[in-house]
Amino acid sequence: MTEPSAPLLSTVLDALGTDIVSGALPAGERFTLNDLCERFGISRTVAREAMRALEQLGMVSSARRVGITVLPISEWAVYDPAIISWRLGSEKARDSQRTSLNDLRLAIEPVAAGLAAQHASPEDKEEILELAQRLQVTPTRRVGEHLATDLRFHAMVLHASGNEMFSALSPYLLSMVRGRSLYGSRKRNPTAGTAQLHLDLAEAIVRGDSPGAEKSHAPSCLRRVRIRIRACRKRSPQPRFPPEPSGAGGCSRGS
Repeated sequence: MTEPSAPLLSTVLDALGTDIVSGALPAGERFTLNDLCERFGISRTVAREAMRALEQLGMVSSARRVGITVLPISEWAVYDPAIISWRLGSEKARDSQRTSLNDLRLAIEPVAAGLAAQHASPEDKEEILELAQRLQVTPTRRVGEHLATDLRFHAMVLHASGNEMFSALSPYLLSMVRGRSLYGSRKRNPTAGTAQLHLDLAEAIVRGDSPGAEKSHAPSCLRRVRIRIRACRKRSPQPRFPPEPSGAGGCSRGS
């Protein structure tokens, strides 16, 4: 039996992950490997590998004579980049994920900024200031490069805090910044309206002004984002996973 094709497995996994985070496959929903084989036209090998991956993420559980059961969000590995990506990519789940990430930023980034003012090395300060100055230029055709600069800036502040746990959270915190650029209103200018705030923060860190750095991180701005996201949330009925066709045969073996 050959190994499942990685691109095919990724496609199936992305589709199922998106269905779960969007509510198309709600918590408590049950299905079987045969359902997946019929839906995607795949082998049991690929279906089984997809289920193993989702089990590792805490999104489903499987048991004999029961099948595969979708688990509630409380069981998910919510910090996993795959789940964050699926939620940000889903119109149904995007606002909820953005709110959660924004709340996490609100709790951590101002504190990290204050610590960075105390602990940043001269090299860190130099890079943070340089990145902030580069963000003063409104992007034209190089939006991706501008976004990369913004992400690097925030990552450097977390790193310069000297708190290894803050630094380790960087990929998850910055998913909010990346998602806002990819799916939100800042596709053309990732730092629209905040470039000066970045510079104020950088200058506070450079001069070792911890209270100023915390204040410059604009927690009020993050709170406004949180309020706006929550106000835009909409709930609507979700389609359910199609039932297995009656009399459906077994799946093909192998990949």
